[in-house]
Amino acid sequence: MGFFKCVFLILSFLLLDPVPSFADSSSLSSKGFSEVSANFLNFARKKEVFDWIVGVRRKIHENPELGYEEFETSKLIRAELNEMGIPYKHPIAVTGVVGFIGSGKPPFVGLRADMDALPMQEMVEWEHKSKVPGKMHACGHDGHVAMLLGAAKILQEHSELLQGTVLLVFQPAEEGGGGAKKMIDAGVLENVEAIFGLHVSHYLPIGEIASRAGPILAGSGVFEAVINGKGGHAAIPQHSIDPILAASNVIVSLQHLVSREADPLDSQMPLLSISEMTGNAALSVASLFGGPCLTIETIGDTLTTVSSVCQGKSQQTEVVTVAKFQGGGAFNVIPDSVTIGGTFRAFSKKSFTQLRQRIEEVIIGQATVQRCNATVDFLDKEKPIFPATVNDKGLHEYFREVAGDMLGIRNVKEMQPLMGSEDFSFYQEVIPGYFFFLGMMDETKGKLASIHSPFFKINEDALPYGAALHASLATRYLLELQQKTTLLSGKQHDEL
Repeated sequence: MGFFKCVFLILSFLLLDPVPSFADSSSLSSKGFSEVSANFLNFARKKEVFDWIVGVRRKIHENPELGYEEFETSKLIRAELNEMGIPYKHPIAVTGVVGFIGSGKPPFVGLRADMDALPMQEMVEWEHKSKVPGKMHACGHDGHVAMLLGAAKILQEHSELLQGTVLLVFQPAEEGGGGAKKMIDAGVLENVEAIFGLHVSHYLPIGEIASRAGPILAGSGVFEAVINGKGGHAAIPQHSIDPILAASNVIVSLQHLVSREADPLDSQMPLLSISEMTGNAALSVASLFGGPCLTIETIGDTLTTVSSVCQGKSQQTEVVTVAKFQGGGAFNVIPDSVTIGGTFRAFSKKSFTQLRQRIEEVIIGQATVQRCNATVDFLDKEKPIFPATVNDKGLHEYFREVAGDMLGIRNVKEMQPLMGSEDFSFYQEVIPGYFFFLGMMDETKGKLASIHSPFFKINEDALPYGAALHASLATRYLLELQQKTTLLSGKQHDEL
């Protein structure tokens, strides 16, 4: 049975009320559209609604789960949807959940939240600290889920406005697991017109949001290379083939891929980050949205970049961070082999493909020069390559209008692209999609730690904004689509 046939059956059994008349909603003026956004934000700010959203977020935060292990998180989501009388489909992509609000018929529009946590120990001491050793919601996904459930409550309360069906996409395994791709493979995007997603930002003030048309986040992949030589005593290196020297030359040459082979005037030039250190399990610690944890050095570099973007300053477009180099364990022994690993990033498929090819050529070639041999693994199965996150230009104008009505156009910021990556990009390869950043900084409460930091925490005052924006984007999208369809139908009728 097809995915949406199954949905129709679920809705027919679970939605006991007749489909409401949309006569009033279909005649909404542009002023009425703007009032929808304001009303949704006011609803989300109600004490009982706000307290509920915060409570959901705290429950999830206390029980973090890694990618494809979000069983309790999924259970909580389903319980809340049941409480609201919202039908859903589960399981999808192991732990994923998709809820349905509205008529159960086309058009369909999607809202997405990622559910997974990170393998790191929380260092924030507070009442709702992670109860699971070595696991933490350090990227805000607990807040993302809470905001999407908040949007569900808003939409259910105002379901008479829905001129179609809203899909609530609760997705597993964003942190390197490619959960979005598995959701797509399960048919989640079948007949869906567009999809929206967000990410919390510790650099944007509460009440502000940032995004852009076109590329907003880079595509990313990972690689791991083993360079084999011949071990021996440090006192007689002439009897050895030194893989450490070979690996050092490899790293220097990889940096040249950006500084000497990419056009310095190209704002979409590739980025290569070698970003795993001995004792760190991450191959992508230099990324903003993938990999377990930033190192102290890369935190500084990354925060500088994000700060510049959010303040409207120019962005550094090429960065090479060396952070994995695993070799021998003795001071006087040349090892047999060395392992290096890292990530590579670009904003276009062409640049990405070229960079991948050159990484392999450089590693093997430089190893050969030093009398070593090398193997390169791009780990495609374990860590799928993320495409660039590219916002649909038409949705960008729509987003600015909706967000401007809710927050004031001065609080809707244009940003430069970031070299971080997001698997939301998989959705955008199939249908028009839009991704944006939600501010949560409050200077009166002190500076917030960065995402992927053990000291990261969410400013919960930002949650109503995300919930209301989600709900408003979906509702108005369906309303405006219905209005355009009606106008087009009327025009065709007049011509006949």
